[in-house]
Amino acid sequence: MPLLEMKLEPNEDDRQAILNPLLAYNDSKAGQDGYKPLAILLRDDDGGIQGGLWAKCYYDWLFVELLFVPEVMRGQQLGAKLLAQAEQWAKEQSCIGIWLDTFSFQAPGFYEKQGYSVFGTLERYPPDTHQRIFLRKLL
Repeated sequence: MPLLEMKLEPNEDDRQAILNPLLAYNDSKAGQDGYKPLAILLRDDDGGIQGGLWAKCYYDWLFVELLFVPEVMRGQQLGAKLLAQAEQWAKEQSCIGIWLDTFSFQAPGFYEKQGYSVFGTLERYPPDTHQRIFLRKLL
């Protein structure tokens, strides 16, 4: 009988032991995912990374995992420029669209202004009055 082990400090080997057979199964059903990472870095005058966009393309969709513009750099349309550059790259990769998530206290209005529409909401996340909002944009 299989044994269940709860590990509160798992390591990367533990993750890979779950991930690799899952990816193999997915490939057997849906074909190769075509994974390609993307980073668009926001650097200060000294060359230090202050923010940017981190994304990955797979199954012909770009998933924007991280987008951050520091407060001192806001108001310069940098967020819009980061997204526009990612969208252009996604089009060059023949992506169907882009999806991302944000918290209700972060930037859902910003993404909607960029043409993204809500396709899902997770209530009480973080707890109380917040939501995690999932948005997409077809290309």
